[in-house]
Amino acid sequence: MDSTDKEAFPLPSVTSEPERDFELDRILSDNCSQNEFGVLSNPLLNLDRPKLRELGEAFAARYGLPASERARFADAAILAQDNEAWRRPDEHLQLLPEDANALDREKTHRWHQPRKLWSLIIVCATSAAVQGWDQSAINGANVLFKTAFGLDDRRDIFGLVSSAPLLCCFFSCLLLTNPMNHFLGRRGTIFVTCLISSLSCLGQSFTRSWQSMFILRLVLGLGIGPKSATVPVYAAETAPSSIRGALVMQWQMFTAFGIFLGTLMGRVFYDVGNVDSNEVCTEALKNKVFATLLSTECSLRWRLMIGSPMVLPLVVCVHVWFVPESPRWYMKHGTQYYKNAYDSLCQLRESRLQAARDLFYIHCLLHAEREIQNRHHRLFEIFSRPRNRRALQASFIVMFMQQFCGVNTMVHYSTDIISDAGVTGRNSMLFTMGFGLINFVFALPAVRIIDTVSGRRKLLLITFPLMSVFLFLTAGAFNIKSDENDKTKEAIIMLGIYLFAVAYSPGEGPVPFTYSAECYPLYIREIGMSIATAVTWVFNFCVTMTLPAMKGENRLGPDGMLSFYGTWNLVGFLLVLFFVPETKGRSLEELDRVFSVSTRKHALYGAQQAIYWCKRYTPGIVTPKRPVLEVPGDVIPSSGPEVPSNAPRPRSPVSVADSWD
Repeated sequence: MDSTDKEAFPLPSVTSEPERDFELDRILSDNCSQNEFGVLSNPLLNLDRPKLRELGEAFAARYGLPASERARFADAAILAQDNEAWRRPDEHLQLLPEDANALDREKTHRWHQPRKLWSLIIVCATSAAVQGWDQSAINGANVLFKTAFGLDDRRDIFGLVSSAPLLCCFFSCLLLTNPMNHFLGRRGTIFVTCLISSLSCLGQSFTRSWQSMFILRLVLGLGIGPKSATVPVYAAETAPSSIRGALVMQWQMFTAFGIFLGTLMGRVFYDVGNVDSNEVCTEALKNKVFATLLSTECSLRWRLMIGSPMVLPLVVCVHVWFVPESPRWYMKHGTQYYKNAYDSLCQLRESRLQAARDLFYIHCLLHAEREIQNRHHRLFEIFSRPRNRRALQASFIVMFMQQFCGVNTMVHYSTDIISDAGVTGRNSMLFTMGFGLINFVFALPAVRIIDTVSGRRKLLLITFPLMSVFLFLTAGAFNIKSDENDKTKEAIIMLGIYLFAVAYSPGEGPVPFTYSAECYPLYIREIGMSIATAVTWVFNFCVTMTLPAMKGENRLGPDGMLSFYGTWNLVGFLLVLFFVPETKGRSLEELDRVFSVSTRKHALYGAQQAIYWCKRYTPGIVTPKRPVLEVPGDVIPSSGPEVPSNAPRPRSPVSVADSWD
């Protein structure tokens, strides 16, 4: 267990009103009064250097930090305002050589981080893999237990059992995430949710009826929902700004890896028991003798498939106690935990100066947040303020379309879908494993291109039409007439689904969570992300629940079902074109201006873009002028400093301020 913890779950105290007798807090309160939302970009911008040094030393004395650290906190306060101040000799900072080297490496060697931080990154990545594995373990197993439970002709019940965790995720994410994080901390929440995941997967492997399977899969949702909302926050609160964006991206990437592990286990365990050559099981399958089909002799393989995710969460349960708790969580629960927060940061940064700088800055941001919260009803303002409402609209679109693009039809039912095309047995499991592998491999480039080569909106506008084309291709292949020896039909269906995974992985895979995490102002970001996460779970449930009935013989069928989601991808393209602004390369202040553009004006800009593309790629037509969205105060997205150039003290793009915004 982490040596800095005095107790596993420190008793949270009720956060009191800001203490007015501390000069730093009074200054921050005055800044909030003058510029409420802009102050969150950097609350310290307007303070002079001598005053900052004085406030840094007073901060260390007030919150019980060692007396030997006070000079360090004087320098840290200056760096919290301007992270490049150490490069200027006239600042007279008392830096040790190792402090200067650590500050320089923040920009030149951003992946050179302490071992404790790498250990924490592994915890978050493994938790994401648990998430994906929990979801995809049923893919393959559901084809086998469907008959054993007598659900071949009860597609509605089959869909309900398959989607049960997703239904529970919606409610647990909304109702349990906040209280669990408040009382247990980030690590405690991860521990409890992983333990629930492990025990529920074990329980599913021993079920003997669809009712008990349904209940245990509901319990599994208790482990999936709060974890999905906690782990990205934990990573963002502990990582330095230089790698924070990539760590937020790792959640989706390693979730895709977990999905691959689930499909891999389906193939590995398919031959367990040699069921295909067992006359007893074959006869029971033909006559639907459910008691025999549920015996270990006949059901061992699907029980192993669905129980396979139980081991990895236990590894996380142990590992999570060997990494530090979130320093921000400590500080939100009272000043008596500032020492714990500082100890955590010292383990997560290369130098104690960086830890002091971050501690000082977190305190400033927390105070500013409390001031704003005391003056505003956050839930009301997410709907009442036009800027917030447009961010909610854009976030809803990308989260909704992540489910209705059709990807979870493959994550949960690809084995069932490919079986409808005549690919059965081992080959169907092998195909599903290939889908999981492609989904993971093609998510890797997104870590780089989402912030460099492309942008969030552009990625979606490129990949939505591609996903639509590939789904229509797959749907059309189901209508090909072929004999038993002609594999053309199966080959085209497999190709279409694989190409769909290639298009999804760098687009609708990573973009929704990244976009939702940055589009809201800081003071309502927690509420905005809770709504976004709830949206993705409730529509994930809708897709997973309805698919078995949708592709039934008397309904749409597999070709109609795929065409349905192919059409939704075209709708998604139009929604993004008209209503989702680009956020790449924008600072907090610039995002406020981007979302101040009216919905009508942005929709007109999207229409102008569509006309421009049509004319540009039509032979014989002179290429028109590229349309530009006119953002108040700034037409072109900024790639420079995070604050306007005329600000009193501009800060570096990798300033500590970015770590907590």
